[in-house]
Amino acid sequence: MTSDAAAEDRLKDMPLPPAPFLSSVMQIEPQWIDYNGHLNMAYYNVMMDRAIDEMWLQLGIGPAYMKERHCSTFTAECHVQYVREIHLGDPVQISVYLLDTDEKRLHTFEQLRHATEGWLSATSENMTLHVNMNERKVAPFPPDIHARIRAAVSAHAAIPRPEGIGRKVTMPRKIAMRSGGDAP
Repeated sequence: MTSDAAAEDRLKDMPLPPAPFLSSVMQIEPQWIDYNGHLNMAYYNVMMDRAIDEMWLQLGIGPAYMKERHCSTFTAECHVQYVREIHLGDPVQISVYLLDTDEKRLHTFEQLRHATEGWLSATSENMTLHVNMNERKVAPFPPDIHARIRAAVSAHAAIPRPEGIGRKVTMPRKIAMRSGGDAP
């Protein structure tokens, strides 16, 4: 049996990730706290990346996939919104929404929340590329993997979408005032 066939057999018995996917509860590491006394911005990405790695395992595209099929994923674009400070000692959990896919890409949205109190600390919207590691080029997902991803996207499409998807970075628009104080 080829490694691809063995990998396909393992996938048949593996359940799809839930919608939304919930990461394990994570702890803030002391070295991640910056001089402002809160989590440094870079480590929000670290924790969200760890959550994605947990979900990728359930989709069948984790480290074993890279080793057996010589493919992986690379983040091509990321937009993080910092909503509320999080501090040392705060447990966090990340919800991952699989929004869309095509033959070579995944579109995800993550929400980092305080794990016990539930408030939102940050969001991240990402475009991820599927890469053939032998060629180090973007490549289509194998059919069995793409079928799993499409099934997960369908499950995620059935739940409400969180606020913040599709935001862009821009300056707030100023409203010009006419004489008399009426907005245009």
